[in-house]
Amino acid sequence: MPAKQIIILGAGYGGIEAAKTLHRLLKRRKDAEITLIDQNHYHTLLTELHQVAGHRVESSGVKVAIDHILQYTDVRFVHDRINRIDFEKRKLFSDDSEYSYDYLILAAGSEPACFGIPGMKEYALTLWSLEDAQKIHDHILRMFQLAAKEEDPDKRREMLTFVVGGGGFTGVEMMGELMEWTATLSRQFGIPREEIRLVIIEALSTICPILDQKLSNRIESFFKKHGVEVYTNTPITQVTPDRVSIKSGDSFPTRTLIWTGGVQAKEFVKNFGLTLGKRNRIVVNEYLQTLEYPDVYAIGDIMEFTENGQVLPALVESALQSGACAAKNIAAQISGREMSKFQPKLHGVMISVGSFFSVAQIKGLPMLIGLPATIMKHLVNMHYLFGIGGLELIWDYICHQFLYKARTYNAFIETVIGHIKRRNFTFWLVPLRIWLGIMWLVSGIQKIQAGWFGDWQRLGPGGATDATSSASLISLIGENTPKWYAWIVENIIYPNSLLFQKLITITEIGLGLAFIFGVFTFIAALVSIGMNINFMLSTGLPATNTGLPDLWYIAASIAMLAGAGRTLGVDYYLIPFLRNQLRYFQKNRSIHLFRGWQW
Repeated sequence: MPAKQIIILGAGYGGIEAAKTLHRLLKRRKDAEITLIDQNHYHTLLTELHQVAGHRVESSGVKVAIDHILQYTDVRFVHDRINRIDFEKRKLFSDDSEYSYDYLILAAGSEPACFGIPGMKEYALTLWSLEDAQKIHDHILRMFQLAAKEEDPDKRREMLTFVVGGGGFTGVEMMGELMEWTATLSRQFGIPREEIRLVIIEALSTICPILDQKLSNRIESFFKKHGVEVYTNTPITQVTPDRVSIKSGDSFPTRTLIWTGGVQAKEFVKNFGLTLGKRNRIVVNEYLQTLEYPDVYAIGDIMEFTENGQVLPALVESALQSGACAAKNIAAQISGREMSKFQPKLHGVMISVGSFFSVAQIKGLPMLIGLPATIMKHLVNMHYLFGIGGLELIWDYICHQFLYKARTYNAFIETVIGHIKRRNFTFWLVPLRIWLGIMWLVSGIQKIQAGWFGDWQRLGPGGATDATSSASLISLIGENTPKWYAWIVENIIYPNSLLFQKLITITEIGLGLAFIFGVFTFIAALVSIGMNINFMLSTGLPATNTGLPDLWYIAASIAMLAGAGRTLGVDYYLIPFLRNQLRYFQKNRSIHLFRGWQW
């Protein structure tokens, strides 16, 4: 019997979650093949696009290679653009290929909705793809470049007025980035801050209406404190290349309108012949199947799921949960088991307003405002990234958000980060690494020669001698040793001195070999730093002559943290191997020793 063909159309949040879940439920089965189709090679973190548009992070900080996500899974990725689906024949068509399916998950996502407002589609910038974000970024930069040279005050005013249409999550986050970046650009181009005008327009009575009113008010107060004009109950009625008109008859002279006023399912969904709800969304049943075809599922922003008379909002959490549910139901159909009804459980929302201010409304927690909400948002982002790519993506996120970020609101922090993020060649650390290893190795060998690895006690109270060898014992407590450390020595180390002698000797030899051959250099550097801090605590640095050598060891060990073993060292091969093993284990809960080597 031929394998069942499962196709997922779209690699957004819902599509990726469906692919992961199907792999987990059907891995190693020969009766099912999973294919993910998307027009991009990468998965976009749509919730962070405002950071690219506002020059906080580079574009690489919001994309994850789909090949990375699907590596070591049974999901095949196809880079293609589907333009037609024949549900009767169970086929998808692109310009050059066709794909047959037994089960289909529609996860094609959404696009901005312009609601028929004249000029909106032609003249407004939108924020719903990486290309959109880059276009906004380049446009804002160009406005400042032109304004810096413009002498006509009316034209200059148009260039320096930035309007965001829509006060929902995306609009508020976009304005937060504009608020910070325009402050930086004003310094860069020598344009007075008072010439820059920031406006956010919302048709409803409050911004972020899905939030508790207290949080919405805090965001509005924060905007006004930083010079942002907030207009509510103000529908936009017309857009031209240099003006935004509102229902009252007033208008804003501007060359920049960023439209975030709403989304709808992709336009080509209209051609499917499926039952559609509001904004082109495909109506689904309780199992997320389309009403016409039980082998076709719709998830995420493209579906209209109604629960207790309420349509599920288009949120990331909705997409993730619907993707997992559709995948489980397809696996159940293939296995002949009972399907599960979709029961969404939304836990809350978080909104960032620039780099340092956020609000969060999470079920089971008090409302979070400011730094706690910002931390929570970062933690949630990292949790998601860990789920699709492991620790690597968390480290990448930390680098993009805190080390390699394009700009900050604080000039001092920006200067410090500028020094930290400079990439230097680790090749020049190799001689220092080998020399540090030799020093540790020689120290360990000398201890073996002195009997540290034998049965002679070498550690003990000052002035005492070993009964076996009559040799003086080395005291670990000096005049300046902290009392808490002296207690540890007297109660733990001295009673087990033979054990600790051998541990110290083994550790020093191990550090020497690790540095010389470049094996686990990062871990060795941390141990080296810890060993030297331990030695200084025991001898009491201010009262000894060994302070300078100890500090030299520490300084050299800190330099090794820069990845010194990745050049002319075993780490060049070992770290990629372990990284790939971690990827494989995360997706399969097993290891494969013959995978992961990169020569």
